[in-house]
Amino acid sequence: MQIDFLAKKKMPYCPGCGHHASNLNLAKALEKSGYNLLDVIIVSDIGCSGLIDENMACHTVHGLHGRVVALATGIAYALANKNKKVIAIQGDGGATIGLQHLLVAARRNVNMTLLVLNNNVYGMTGGQLSGLSNTSLKEKILHDEAYYPPFDITEMAYQSGAVYASKIMAKGEFSDKLGEAIKTEGFSVVEIIGPCPAYAYNSIKEMMELGYEEKVLTNTRPFVAPQFYERSSLFDSKNAIERQFSAKISNKLSILLGGSAGEGVQLAADLLAQAGLSCGLNNTKKGEYPITVGTGFSLAEVIMSNDPIYYTGIEKADVAIVTSQDGWEMVKSRVNEFTKLFVDETIDTGTVDYGVKLPFREKVGRKSAVLCAIAYWMSHSGVVPVDALVKTFAGHKHEEKLLEAVNTGISM
Repeated sequence: MQIDFLAKKKMPYCPGCGHHASNLNLAKALEKSGYNLLDVIIVSDIGCSGLIDENMACHTVHGLHGRVVALATGIAYALANKNKKVIAIQGDGGATIGLQHLLVAARRNVNMTLLVLNNNVYGMTGGQLSGLSNTSLKEKILHDEAYYPPFDITEMAYQSGAVYASKIMAKGEFSDKLGEAIKTEGFSVVEIIGPCPAYAYNSIKEMMELGYEEKVLTNTRPFVAPQFYERSSLFDSKNAIERQFSAKISNKLSILLGGSAGEGVQLAADLLAQAGLSCGLNNTKKGEYPITVGTGFSLAEVIMSNDPIYYTGIEKADVAIVTSQDGWEMVKSRVNEFTKLFVDETIDTGTVDYGVKLPFREKVGRKSAVLCAIAYWMSHSGVVPVDALVKTFAGHKHEEKLLEAVNTGISM
């Protein structure tokens, strides 16, 4: 039975783009190979080459720009199955960015095939030159003699140990050439030269006049499958947190903590999550803050649940505790009238007129305000016992200061 690897969708490429021919011929090569749809994993890069995802009916994984070979290597190692085929696809821009990954995969002889769709430019971002751009294109765009010849990906992969390395033109029927690479056991790479009518060359005929030569280079290397070893879990060295307290959570509770950098938001979230663990709950904790770290907002998300937590996002919080204006700006879109809201009295909440406003910052200072507010919520709601929170920082170097914040929150 003929298996159709192409999805029933119109390809998204510009008229005359070489990626169209590459996709068609790859699908034909896979159909001739005898693989089933579930046996092929295509790993794609950012850029026009990455648009292949929705055109293929097999497994597809979309990676980061230039990292497709590293991602595909991980998949190939994890599968370690000769009956599965991992095919990585990237453009000349992605190949330039991730050149080291390509060379290492060739040296290690990873069992995968890499297709480099070389149209000489970063087509998705405006036609910038890549490390594989032809000299004539550099002369045309740079109008300068200070240019360098392009990398020869095929030669570099071969010299690094690729079992099969070839350079071909995206012209006519070339599925059998791709098939040779696909059936190779070990690392194979095919550089496919094709036009980008939008920013570079208008046709494959024009590119064929640039001096590209089709070639096939092979190394005789035995493929050695990766070896796997049983190792102890990282968790084996960690002491499990025993259940010492009980919480009044029927299903799941999502809590947002918002403040400013340096105000103890992340520490408070860690302590809150640990308190949940000591109540026998499943917990997740995520922190978010600007790249500057020392300035701006600090946001933390804590989820407590009796059941396993499969999704760690909080779209609308059950509880929100906010102690600075920076924090409020990050939290306000994720609260509503059903949210138990606790904010510092210095915060301008605009049209939000529900919730509790108290002087947490005034009572204990900015660095302890979030923990103080957490203790206030715990003591008044009874959802999680305050004793579970206090237990988490026993022996902490700032235990006395933390305990003062908690006791202040209880007494407010």
